[in-house]
Amino acid sequence: MRGANRIGRAVAAAAAGLLLLAVTGCTSSAATDLPTQRPGRFSADVQKRLDGALADAMKLADASAGFAGVWAPWAGSWTSATGTTTRGGSTPVTEKMSFRIGQNTVPMTCTVLLDLVDEGTMDLDDPLTKWVPGLVGVEGVTLRELCQQTSGLGDYSAQLSSRMLMNPTRQWPPLELASEGIAAPRAGKPGEKYSPARTNAVLVGMAVRNAAGSDWADLYQKHIFGPLAMEASSFPTDAALLVPGAHPAGYAAGVDGLGTLVCEPMRDVSRLSPSMGWTSGGVVSNLGDLKSFSQALAAGSLLDEKTADAQMQGVTSGASWQKQGLGVQLLGPLRGSSGAIPGYLSAMYTDPSSGLTVVVALNNSTPGAGFAQALAQRFASIASKLPAAQKGAKVVAALPWSEEQTVDAMTKSAPCPAKQPEAPAAGK
Repeated sequence: MRGANRIGRAVAAAAAGLLLLAVTGCTSSAATDLPTQRPGRFSADVQKRLDGALADAMKLADASAGFAGVWAPWAGSWTSATGTTTRGGSTPVTEKMSFRIGQNTVPMTCTVLLDLVDEGTMDLDDPLTKWVPGLVGVEGVTLRELCQQTSGLGDYSAQLSSRMLMNPTRQWPPLELASEGIAAPRAGKPGEKYSPARTNAVLVGMAVRNAAGSDWADLYQKHIFGPLAMEASSFPTDAALLVPGAHPAGYAAGVDGLGTLVCEPMRDVSRLSPSMGWTSGGVVSNLGDLKSFSQALAAGSLLDEKTADAQMQGVTSGASWQKQGLGVQLLGPLRGSSGAIPGYLSAMYTDPSSGLTVVVALNNSTPGAGFAQALAQRFASIASKLPAAQKGAKVVAALPWSEEQTVDAMTKSAPCPAKQPEAPAAGK
């Protein structure tokens, strides 16, 4: 139960996960209040539609590998890993392969902060300067505003993205990332309005590290990966340039001296220092682990009731149905996030009422995080129309977007789609 003792809940979840591992060999997540998943796959027609949507996205992103899963408790499920680990290669990808998750790290970072709030170590309304003393230019900014993306601070990635893309193995100290964002033009006063910036999660990372006296590999393991049995997830060191374990190569378009995208040749950026994202983008995970975290995030099962509710209190971030909670996006009934880091883009969303969960990932980051979000929304749109297999089962509420709108959004945000093979000349 969400309001139960946090430590007891984590221990129980870990024990349940070990029991399930012993019986089935599969990973498990902490207990949530989500509806029980109906066993079995979707019908062949639905699976064909989902396969086609993933294939379309891979072409638009010019990705060689795609991973996706849709779990609709009232109707069934579908998962897929399609393509090859390298462009033009022959090694097929598998569902257990890992990838960098980009800004999907942020809800993990803010959940760790909230767990420390539960412990009494920190408070959401603490000024940042309480935990990072001597930092200039952040006066009046609170930890809550950093996770809510309302700090008004600039985005370091806007200043450094071209340099990072063309020098992916360079190691970036957190203070350097934060300083670039603090020095960038302000979006507004603290708490004034929503303005996303990766600087925010880096500053949360600095504050939490100081308050907890632990490094972030240990913090994610203690508060997220361990309780949810996310055995494929990790926070690699700055010097770990390759994704741990089996993984597809990561690709991205280059940029010229003017900052213009150069689609050909598509660059292999598999060797990359995770320091360019740190607590705003440095985590590595896979399809099953992101499902576990997305469901726990939406259900609030890692936190006490008060902090779980606070995490889902949103400010408007776009259309009326788009809001930003504490490190989490609220898209209509869905809760989750999307992210991109050179080489990979991904998204994860769960509806806490019906339990609908969608996870996607591609191994070309060129279209950006919004592309992954739109793909997840397309899958959600398809699943939302599935009838319940059993009378009275909860189904997803009506979504405030159509499948056609998501396809249009992906098409417009894909600057380097895969080229169609040229037709042979007449007579050949």
